[in-house]
Amino acid sequence: MTEMTRRGHLALLAGGLGLGATGPAAAQAVRWSGGTERPRIQVPANATDCHHHIYDARFPPAPAATLRPPDASVEDYRALQRRLGLTRNVVVQPSTYGTDNRLLLEALKAFGPSARGVAMLDASVIPDELRRLDKAGIRGVRFGTRLPGGAPITDLEPVARKIADLGWHIQLVSEGDRIVELREVLARLPVPVVFDHMGHLPEPAGPDHPAFRVIGDLIATRGAWVKLTGAYILSKSGPPAYSDRGRLARAYVALAPERLVWGSDWPHPTAPADAKPDDAGLLDLLADWAPDPAVQAKILVSNPACLYGF
Repeated sequence: MTEMTRRGHLALLAGGLGLGATGPAAAQAVRWSGGTERPRIQVPANATDCHHHIYDARFPPAPAATLRPPDASVEDYRALQRRLGLTRNVVVQPSTYGTDNRLLLEALKAFGPSARGVAMLDASVIPDELRRLDKAGIRGVRFGTRLPGGAPITDLEPVARKIADLGWHIQLVSEGDRIVELREVLARLPVPVVFDHMGHLPEPAGPDHPAFRVIGDLIATRGAWVKLTGAYILSKSGPPAYSDRGRLARAYVALAPERLVWGSDWPHPTAPADAKPDDAGLLDLLADWAPDPAVQAKILVSNPACLYGF
């Protein structure tokens, strides 16, 4: 185990077990997040984390779900907010719970008006339920092709039609090759598409993958968005710079900075418990990806306000 990994593991233990903290570094330890330091980047007021999850064993996983992380609570996440200096957040329904959005709604109620949510729904959802979810702060519906547990991808179009009048969006977590396959479907949706984790474009292709052009066309013609999240997931170069994913992120910034948002992906459910990424380091990547503070402010504040209605 590397020294960096050992430090991250100790930070997880301190945050998770509530060990006595003396000094600023220990006080900033957060469960499921490596490191203890605050970010170097100066975040503006109302900076937003547009992608994180909440987990709670009180709620049963979907029968088909394969990703079943340990608990990660609202209070755990609030500790991360304090460490990063963020004040707004978007809770995303994980594949773990499928279309059972009860924990998501409970979390949104606990977070209050500074939070929004992205649910998972299938084609059976009725208008009364959509209105209830809208009132609770839901602003989008997530579909995926990478992990089992959610609604089938064939429900994407019928759900998109049902949510169009609410001004919601479809959030898609899918591989680059599948995005190319779904190009015609995505182009005819009556709502914008938000691509998780930079579209999961594989390395080393990155922005040279055909899906980058598909996403770019959807941004230009259909008002699509991209989340600058999950740099650690497909990186081959690894931390702390994730330089290969940085090449992809910078390509998106050059293409359409007004259609980008940032998110932590806490509690990093696909990363091992003893190798969680440093969330402050992930936030600091913006300084490399978008060096202009005005562009950073778009990605962290004004773009999320537009997309989620803050």
